[in-house]
Amino acid sequence: MTLFSALGIHEDIVKALDYLGFSTPTPVQMQAIPLMLGGHNDVVGLAQTGTGKTAAFGVPIIQLIEPKRRVPQALILCPTRELCMQVTKDLESYSRFTPGIKSLAVYGGAPIVSQIRDLKRGVHIVVATPGRLLDLIRRGEANIAAIQTLVLDEADEMLQMGFQDELNAILAQTPATKRTVLFSATMPSEVAAISRKYMRDPIEITVGDRNTGTENVEHVYYLVQSHNRYAAMKRIADMNPDMYAIVFCRTRQETKDIAEKFIGDGYNAEALHGELSQAQRDQVMDRFRAKNLRLLIATDVAARGIDVKDLTHVINYNLPDEPANYTHRSGRTGRAGRNGVSVSFVTANERYKIQDLEKRIKRRFERGQIPGGQDICERQLFSHIETIKNVAVSQERIDRFMPAISEALAELSRPELIARFLSLEFNRLLDYYQGAPDLNVKENERPKRALEARGAKPWAQGQSQTSRFVLNVGKRDGMNPRRLLAEFNAALDSNNVRIGRIEILANSTTVEAESRHADSILRAFQGQQINGKLVSISIDTRPGVGGGKPEARPRSFENRKNVKFSQKNQDRKPRQWIQSTARPV
Repeated sequence: MTLFSALGIHEDIVKALDYLGFSTPTPVQMQAIPLMLGGHNDVVGLAQTGTGKTAAFGVPIIQLIEPKRRVPQALILCPTRELCMQVTKDLESYSRFTPGIKSLAVYGGAPIVSQIRDLKRGVHIVVATPGRLLDLIRRGEANIAAIQTLVLDEADEMLQMGFQDELNAILAQTPATKRTVLFSATMPSEVAAISRKYMRDPIEITVGDRNTGTENVEHVYYLVQSHNRYAAMKRIADMNPDMYAIVFCRTRQETKDIAEKFIGDGYNAEALHGELSQAQRDQVMDRFRAKNLRLLIATDVAARGIDVKDLTHVINYNLPDEPANYTHRSGRTGRAGRNGVSVSFVTANERYKIQDLEKRIKRRFERGQIPGGQDICERQLFSHIETIKNVAVSQERIDRFMPAISEALAELSRPELIARFLSLEFNRLLDYYQGAPDLNVKENERPKRALEARGAKPWAQGQSQTSRFVLNVGKRDGMNPRRLLAEFNAALDSNNVRIGRIEILANSTTVEAESRHADSILRAFQGQQINGKLVSISIDTRPGVGGGKPEARPRSFENRKNVKFSQKNQDRKPRQWIQSTARPV
């Protein structure tokens, strides 16, 4: 008897699991499968991506299906098309030797007519994204009144993506007698609210602690100047020749820019963002899964639901604004018992985010040192030598060329031949890193922009017109002057954006900046999140607001350097002026 058989799983499913190479149940499977097979309790599972949760709910669902009843008996809701397809594929694998089980993936971006046709033919398990399923329900084409099991897979991500209303509408159509199973990597208040509203005395199973990071992931951060972010990331990539990673960026424009830089530097990289058509997206993902791409540059939204095995690294080009997103990002590596590394590039102004994450995920972050050019060249050299040593040689094909090759190279000694061969491969790398500067920020070093700002000249009267920008985040969202300046510096592409008066209220923030940078500022904050809240930004166009001369400015920045910008002072005295230089990323 195998360990899976001991959990009460039928032999035909055990045979399929054995065919897939699954020999030992994971901890979440050990806890969830007996619960789902043995009773009618609702279940809340807190488990990271890659812990085997699909089999934890998929195997018992398949076993409980009645094949002769050609109606949906189980419904699995997923946040994204990619996860929907992956779960369906896994269910088909688990039911390989179980005849008569039909699973159907229902998602947006695919022809709805074919999905309606398959539903009419009869299916047992529907795996769906909330938006498309609700559309089918309203058309009268999807009937979920007879389902016995409802699974909310990655519930926290569904809520972060704004599916709260769709979930409420769908769950209202399901029978009261069903069992509800909820799986989530984190347990934010919104997920807890769904649990309270739609579940009956659920049994909670937890793999690790709540809201913690995956055990097999090493968390490393590098302290950099904002304008050195790409150079630092390139060095980390060069230092790890076998890197296979997703690079997370904040905006779709940033994914494009970073991917273009990597491609221009000769890397196998591609961007994944919302402007791609579904066909283009599928093509990128097929290349990445086949490892024809080494680096996938993506936003959180574009990467949700992606299931890729064997990732060596997750790279946070910018840390996410919502801590739960870091958990999702880092959980994509270190899966199935393998080790992985989550790399983050932060500026001195963002160091507090690392401390917050350490508390949240209960993992220590190690500060890494950005390698120098000599170390990188040495690592690349010996990696290439190992590749040469392990290459398979077909003597039959090579032997006929060897006499001519030996004669052509006869005048070169063995050391000369090796030197020329390596120079052919590495001259470009050696030239690139010759005299490369140290990119590490010293422990007590202030950010370069702050040093420049200290000595910067104040705005001259009438030197530049200003606009007043209004953001929908304030004190209740954790906003303060230092955080606002950090966001401006991290988001903007302009080299010298001067920031004026800042006023922070409970639910909003106003900030003055030079009008000539208005388009860049509005564009930079599109799609941004601050502490999990989607930012909206606009220009205050009321008469007499913006476009005028800055008022009540101190005569020099040196006179302001001892001003404490506390939240209290900032709200009481909104006429303090702060000057900041934003560096391009």
